[in-house]
Amino acid sequence: QVQLVESGGGSVQPGESVTLSCANSGSLFRPVAMGWFRQAPGAQREAVAMITSRGETEYSDSVKGRFTVSGDTAKNTVFLHMNNLNPEDTGVYYCKAKLLTHPYDIWGQGTQVTVSS
Repeated sequence: QVQLVESGGGSVQPGESVTLSCANSGSLFRPVAMGWFRQAPGAQREAVAMITSRGETEYSDSVKGRFTVSGDTAKNTVFLHMNNLNPEDTGVYYCKAKLLTHPYDIWGQGTQVTVSS
């Protein structure tokens, strides 16, 4: 059973940095990519950053230059290093893995990040 678990969230002040972690607590699988989504209160879930099985990365415009995604998809681990946080970064951050086979998408339960002064 694959189960993605996020950790590292919490409450921070603007300008501070936080690193989120995602790891698989269940059976290993072979994702083609893993990444992070976030959802602010009352807003739609949006893609933040991703890393492919070949190490290629991609970021949303709102976080480019501030966030860094890293990890090893083969080990089912991924990190999100978030620098210079601002209040609009507040939300629940979800780890996601994409597979070529069923169930295709695997989601973690999320971890809350709150940025406020």
